[in-house]
Amino acid sequence: MRRVCYVSGTRADFGLMSRTLAAIEAHPDLSLSLMVTGMHLSTAHGHTVDEIERAGLTIAARVPVPTEPATGATMARNIGAMTAAFVDALETERPDVVLLLGDRGEMLAGALAAIHLNIPVAHACGGERSGTIDEPVRHAISKLSHLHFAATEGARERLVKMGEAPEYIHVIGAPGIDGLDDDPRAGREVVAERHGLGPDRPIALFVYHPVLQEAERAEADTGVLIDALRDAGCQVIALMPNSDAGSDGVRRALDAAATHPDVRVLTHLPREAFLDALAAADIMVGNSSSGITESASFGTPVLNVGRRQNLRERNANLLDVPVEAGPVRDGIARLLAHGRFPSANIYSVPGGTAAGRIAALLADAPLDESLLMKVNRY
Repeated sequence: MRRVCYVSGTRADFGLMSRTLAAIEAHPDLSLSLMVTGMHLSTAHGHTVDEIERAGLTIAARVPVPTEPATGATMARNIGAMTAAFVDALETERPDVVLLLGDRGEMLAGALAAIHLNIPVAHACGGERSGTIDEPVRHAISKLSHLHFAATEGARERLVKMGEAPEYIHVIGAPGIDGLDDDPRAGREVVAERHGLGPDRPIALFVYHPVLQEAERAEADTGVLIDALRDAGCQVIALMPNSDAGSDGVRRALDAAATHPDVRVLTHLPREAFLDALAAADIMVGNSSSGITESASFGTPVLNVGRRQNLRERNANLLDVPVEAGPVRDGIARLLAHGRFPSANIYSVPGGTAAGRIAALLADAPLDESLLMKVNRY
């Protein structure tokens, strides 16, 4: 039986990978453990390790790191601290493969630790663009990885151009859209009642994370967005940001907005409750990857602001604007007037789920010396 170890640092990556982790856990030839770190272990960010425990998953290691001060220096130091702790955990666990998602520092630390212990690394959602610090971190993880689970053909082509071996790149779709249409979501009336809102007025879901290169603007930018939503007559369900540089500013702006009767500010929403809100909302505003991927499966209009998701492959339900009062107001008005979009998602691959494909590949892929002795193919 192959032992798979997944690194998780945020509510976001765990939610996106929850179906995949369940598929690995259920596979007869695989066993699963997790190394948990970052915001999962922070009370200020909801202590979301509790959700991992409720899911009944095995936690091989808990690696606490500071989330304050929320600066680039803290982020960089944490990568070093996590790398050292992951080495210790992996030496004890000796998994057959380490599984990583996306572009965060926790995943980069996991890749650095695993590759120096000669443990194969499997990376989901490599080859995607974003144009901020996330992009070079994502590509660095890809270069440290041995198996690639790309979400789209475009991502696969970029990985090939980066020198990754085509035979080790598999297009599996986006893990986060698995199961979105398995069951009916809680309707608008339920979501409104759950959050103390009126079902007959527009509801906006707000998720805005800071961009490292623009951390000093985060508080003012958040204020621009919330003010525009309120002026448009929207009721707002707002989630607190991640712990990246600039997040303190976003938190201050949301704390100030929370005094308004039409604004609900939440530290965390469990995955299913978040999807209910995303499906029911008249508009989503912010720069979350859920606006890029999951939202299209519900046809929810998305106003994507700023540069955090720059160059990502887009669905038809998304409108891009800079974080400036005029374009933001115009964009909100345009999307509210348009209403819902058809439910079509470029991150969906026909013929199965990402979870099923990843579990099967982890069980069957050869993990031999030819895989581990990486060389660029150009």
